[in-house]
Amino acid sequence: MPKLNTYLNFDGNTEEAFNFYKSVFGGEFMSVNKMSDMPGAEQLPENEKNRLMHIALPIGSAGDVLMASDTVPSMGHVLNVGNNAYVSVFTDSREEADRLFNGLSAGGEIEMALDDMFWGDYFGSFKDKYGVGWMINFPKAH
Repeated sequence: MPKLNTYLNFDGNTEEAFNFYKSVFGGEFMSVNKMSDMPGAEQLPENEKNRLMHIALPIGSAGDVLMASDTVPSMGHVLNVGNNAYVSVFTDSREEADRLFNGLSAGGEIEMALDDMFWGDYFGSFKDKYGVGWMINFPKAH
């Protein structure tokens, strides 16, 4: 069965926002990755290397996770109200990831094709035909 999580985007203040959320919800970050950790980071402007590529904070005891990343202006990312949140779906299999990605993205705009990513997960993102942002993820832990 798929698992839904909230994914937020910020314009350079993800770390500040998540330290605030952590102060309210408690807990510990599951992961914190900077843009400087990704392949090709040496080509980023210095002022973007410390932006967060990914951060995850577990919320409550039901396994919910609040996740986020910063936009990268040098890669053409622009934060607008409306593109700062995604529905993030974690699947139990690659086949389920393919089915959901293909079904939900039909008639929409693919941002990142579903593929094996450098961090190990099978991942893709898109806006559906209604403008809703989706991330489909089959984690490497399976």
